[in-house]
Amino acid sequence: MHLEEMVFWLFRQAGRHLPEYTKYKETTGLNFLGLLADPKHIAECTMQPVRRYDVDAAILFSDILVVPQALGVEVTMPGGVGIQVPRPITSVEMAEEVAGRASDPKAVVESELEYVMEGVKMIKKALADEGRSSVPLIGFSAAPWTLFYYMLGGTSKKNKEIGTTWVQERPEASLRLMDALADTVIEYTSAQVSSGADCIQIFEAMGMMLSPEMFHDVCLPLLERIGVELKRRHPLTPLIVFARGASHGNAELAALGVFDVITIDGEVSRDKARDATGERTIQGNFDPRFLVPGEHTGKEKVREEVRKMLGELGTQRYIANLGEGLGGKESTELVEEFVNAVHDISEEINSGRG
Repeated sequence: MHLEEMVFWLFRQAGRHLPEYTKYKETTGLNFLGLLADPKHIAECTMQPVRRYDVDAAILFSDILVVPQALGVEVTMPGGVGIQVPRPITSVEMAEEVAGRASDPKAVVESELEYVMEGVKMIKKALADEGRSSVPLIGFSAAPWTLFYYMLGGTSKKNKEIGTTWVQERPEASLRLMDALADTVIEYTSAQVSSGADCIQIFEAMGMMLSPEMFHDVCLPLLERIGVELKRRHPLTPLIVFARGASHGNAELAALGVFDVITIDGEVSRDKARDATGERTIQGNFDPRFLVPGEHTGKEKVREEVRKMLGELGTQRYIANLGEGLGGKESTELVEEFVNAVHDISEEINSGRG
């Protein structure tokens, strides 16, 4: 990925909003978790949006909870309520047991997550076979705090305070588990790069659940450790970090010097984003609600908002993306209009016509 130029892709561009994805699920008879478990399905679902839209990158079709699953934490998808952890960690003993399973994180990745690596290899082959070998593949993992949050709470919508309560009341056990998760994330994402991924995103999806002080004390050291080690192993591989709901930490993340791209969510003031991130490339933060059909939007409104976004963030050292993932209710027509508008308007701006 050439980060000096403008790049464009979409959070959750593969999946529920695509009719071909729905048809594929029906044809295979598999739910989301079933598709995630098979490399050929991983590759097919990754390729679907690349075939439909003029995006500049593919994003690995996977989920952040494959890491807890690899560490023996049960993950289910009962339908209609998203992915669940039905038996979350409820004691220090359970936390120690899971951390113990990560004592050899490389072995965990090799034994429990090899199917993801096979998926990465099949995606790279599909890109080459379909004449898209120049399209980079982005791999990813959740960050340790986010994994910890789900492993204790079971869901993003319930037990919202349990993670912070654990950190405050059981700090040693909490940090031991998050340290083990950081080691696993390093091995997992490093294996993705070794298998062919061209870029890695570290996704702190539950950053909003921590105070700025706790983000600084808990998340930042772990994110730094992950970034430093990945850069040591793969110095030419761009690293993206997304602290969703924790935009207050973007300046600190940029100052670490290991993340090439700082992602901004919908809460970030665009006129201050460059000041916070310095010379780092910015990614984000189009509002995906404009891609959901209704009286509030349409093709002209999408173009208007794209022009506003590019006017405020520029077209250099910028990855055009959303401030939140596609949720499934978006129309492919509006998403395509978004894609085309980004290309058209950035070209206008770069040529001096915009």
